[in-house]
Amino acid sequence: MEDRIKKVMSDVFNVDVSLINNESSPDNIENWDSLKHMNLIVALEEEFEIEFDDEEIVDSMNFALIVNILKSK
Repeated sequence: MEDRIKKVMSDVFNVDVSLINNESSPDNIENWDSLKHMNLIVALEEEFEIEFDDEEIVDSMNFALIVNILKSK
């Protein structure tokens, strides 16, 4: 699952998948702005056939948190 998340993040943010790690966040991915964040949420919802609620959208601000949210689904 983590590799799939990394692939989605890599595609959305246009960065090499090797640069995605547990600390990946808007603080260290230049392209991660509010619009790209929503693009990420939509892409993850499509990839994993799930739906994020509003709180999860706000909370999914780094790779590790996204993994935890998806594992809980």
